[in-house]
Amino acid sequence: MELGSGGPAPGPGQAALGRGGLEFLQHTVGSLLSSYGWYILLAAVAIYLLVQKISQSLAARPSSQPGAADAAVEPDMVVRRQEALAAARLRMQEELNAQAERYKEKQRQLEEEKRRQKIAMWESMQEGKSYKGNLKLNQQEVESGASTSSAVPKSKPNKKPLRGGG
Repeated sequence: MELGSGGPAPGPGQAALGRGGLEFLQHTVGSLLSSYGWYILLAAVAIYLLVQKISQSLAARPSSQPGAADAAVEPDMVVRRQEALAAARLRMQEELNAQAERYKEKQRQLEEEKRRQKIAMWESMQEGKSYKGNLKLNQQEVESGASTSSAVPKSKPNKKPLRGGG
């Protein structure tokens, strides 16, 4: 007996063993399919649909290496995109400038109104009137063009009624 040989030569006993193993395999697979056949079928269909979906998404995804035709079109697209961005930025800046101009004009009008109120208050104080109560009346008169500075205030009598004499 040599240990280095390839093993015993196939004989009639191994053919019977192969046939018995085949019968055992058929019995095992048949039993497995009869027990879990529908589950195996559904799993196979799900795997098939998953593979189809993945292959479609891979085919639809653009390749990372642009072709020669893409490279020729790309600079034009980049230039157009940059011009569009520049135009959009210019429009937004013009809108912002217009808003700032409107705000400044509104502030000038408010400053002018405050200045008019101060002038009206000063005039009413010079006349000796209460400037807070008559401020609205003076504003209306100033706006209508009538001037209250020509009116002379009445002098107060020297009589003091609480002092007992006259």
